[in-house]
Amino acid sequence: PRLPAKGAVLASDTGADEEVAGPSPLLDVRSEQEFVLRVRKEVERGKLRPDVADNFENLYYNYKNAVLQNGDPNAYQIMLSNMMDLFDRVLLDEENPFTFQPYHKAIREPFDYYTFGQNYIRPLVDFRNSYVGNISVFSDMENQLRQGHNVVLMSNHQTEADPAVIALSLERSNPWISENIVYVAGDRVLTDPLCKPFSMGRNLLCVYSKKHMNDFPELIEMKRRANTRSLKEMALLLRGGSHIIWIAPSGGRDRPDPLTGEWHPGRRHLMHLQWII
Repeated sequence: PRLPAKGAVLASDTGADEEVAGPSPLLDVRSEQEFVLRVRKEVERGKLRPDVADNFENLYYNYKNAVLQNGDPNAYQIMLSNMMDLFDRVLLDEENPFTFQPYHKAIREPFDYYTFGQNYIRPLVDFRNSYVGNISVFSDMENQLRQGHNVVLMSNHQTEADPAVIALSLERSNPWISENIVYVAGDRVLTDPLCKPFSMGRNLLCVYSKKHMNDFPELIEMKRRANTRSLKEMALLLRGGSHIIWIAPSGGRDRPDPLTGEWHPGRRHLMHLQWII
């Protein structure tokens, strides 16, 4: 086990001084060149699949370009440390793959996946120009949740990082909501090697999407049974009360109309909404 990586969770706004500890082979990495070389060495050692390594390198450069735009003088160190932490988690899962249950509770120890995800996304948020509208609505939600009522939020994705962005936006005003939202998650974020570490830090109801239900005929029945179990878990949560559940009805992200540039729910959103109703 290593000591907490100083700087791994530093960022430009509140809450970023919590430290995340976990096993790491990367303590000696101090530069981008060393990091990329280490990723490739893990492929040579057979610890990392080549396709996962390629995707990880692409993510590294995209994340680097985004973080370096936030103006923080420590942006490079923050970026490198966060990517090192992610690589730790990816390697660990490659060696011992994690399987999500129909209802997954965020893993907070011995490694705090929730804080890891928060601090990975934190430097991507422009807090100086961001705000939460109608904040009183969230205060009302929290009061109702504490009285035993349930809350269901329905909104489409705008980014892959929406769960972290939502939690980061509310962590000052409504920290209880930030940490206790249950997200309905499709199978891709439960199986993709680069998504899994972030998903492990969220409370999830895990489902197979209707869109991909028939991709592999031999798996249709298994997926249906899994979705039935997830619906039963949701019913149990709602029966117990005091739960807030977030659903993205279309599954994917909203995108602008190519002709008008206006954002609107896609056809798939309307189909899924009709199915839910």
